[in-house]
Amino acid sequence: MKFNIYKYLNSYSESATLAFFRLAFGFMMFFSLIRFASHNWIEDFYIKPQFHFTYYGFGWVKPMGNYIYLLFMIACITALFVAMGYKYRIAIITFFLSFTYIELIDKTTYLNHYYFVSIISFLLIFLPANASYSVDAFKNSKIAFQKIPKWNIDILKLLLGIVYFYAGLAKLNSDWLFKAMPLKIWLPNNSELSLIGSLLNENWVHYAFSWTGMIYDLSIVFLLLYKRTRIYAFALVIIFHVLTRILFPIGVFPYIMIISTLIFFDADFHKKCLQYLSNLFRFSYTIFENGKVKIQNYNATYKLKLTFISLFVVFQLLFPFRYFLYKDELFWTEEGFRFSWRVMIMEKAGYTQFIVKDSITKKEIRINNSHFLTTFQEKQMSFQPDFILEYAHYLCEYYKNQGIQNPEVYVESYVALNGRLSQKYINPKINLANEYESFQHKTWILPFNDEIIGF
Repeated sequence: MKFNIYKYLNSYSESATLAFFRLAFGFMMFFSLIRFASHNWIEDFYIKPQFHFTYYGFGWVKPMGNYIYLLFMIACITALFVAMGYKYRIAIITFFLSFTYIELIDKTTYLNHYYFVSIISFLLIFLPANASYSVDAFKNSKIAFQKIPKWNIDILKLLLGIVYFYAGLAKLNSDWLFKAMPLKIWLPNNSELSLIGSLLNENWVHYAFSWTGMIYDLSIVFLLLYKRTRIYAFALVIIFHVLTRILFPIGVFPYIMIISTLIFFDADFHKKCLQYLSNLFRFSYTIFENGKVKIQNYNATYKLKLTFISLFVVFQLLFPFRYFLYKDELFWTEEGFRFSWRVMIMEKAGYTQFIVKDSITKKEIRINNSHFLTTFQEKQMSFQPDFILEYAHYLCEYYKNQGIQNPEVYVESYVALNGRLSQKYINPKINLANEYESFQHKTWILPFNDEIIGF
């Protein structure tokens, strides 16, 4: 076993593959950030709200007012530098820090692909993605290598594999497979589409989409890894993600996945693409075809890096399964739901009425949430328990500053999950001002009156 690992660590691949991924990733991030700004979402999500929902343990990440535009500008510029391979190490570190800071400001905007971008950009810090077809390698031949250790590329394939395969595992549940939920709710909303619109009202289509989506997620990585099926698998990738982009408002995620899966192609494909671009911009690429191999010196620093990256991968493999530590239904409590690649597998809607009570006079104030939250924040808060708890503490502090001593905060909350009738969600007798966020089970969430079998 030791010999096999050592042999693998000393096997090499063309650096063009990693260079292609760097270029594609950098430009995707650049245009994604430009798109985000063009929709005026910077102001809508980070400036207008008077209150931001924070991730547990990251309450120190604060909004920056109008300076958030500067942070977006830094992220855009460094994404462009990453793509070009210019001042690569500084650029990728700065991009990771700026992008992740933006992501952590408000969990209302949480999306799986934001998390994906953060972990990929973090991993790229440790990889020699500027070893070829980069400004850095062009200016400094000492860091130009035609071949690099194979694991530098395989680890990116592994992370992509985790995203797909874990998304497939998440679909192995009774709601998705045997009730076609939530697609039975979502697909008819697109019945006005030409060609396929009328079909989206059909029950059999809902089940076909559910089962096909599950099979696709579980198998696509293996089909991409196998050379004989790779081109057909990539065609499926394009069809699947273009279709999901048409049917669902999921932003740039489909495009990110389409471009990222090109890493599974042979190095000759990446070389031809990069050589074409080099010729297009009259950029000599012969310096990168130098036959040099980046032989690793197994010193303490390199061994430490390998150990750290190995632990990072193990964390990515195990962290999505933390929901097993909680006894109640995952879709109901959402304890361990985020950061586990559960992409669009449930439909929840809620209603929450907050009541602030003066502990001395017993006078009650029924809260109009729109006075404190944006429409989008209120929608997300209404069915996510950690949002409800954090907002309750915000209301407690707000009314404490208004002169109410020891304000108590109660909630009348109802949530509907995957087409079921709504039911009471939060124990209305619990003063949420006395409850605090932790990794422990939230006992003030009322039990789910049904069962969902599966992952």
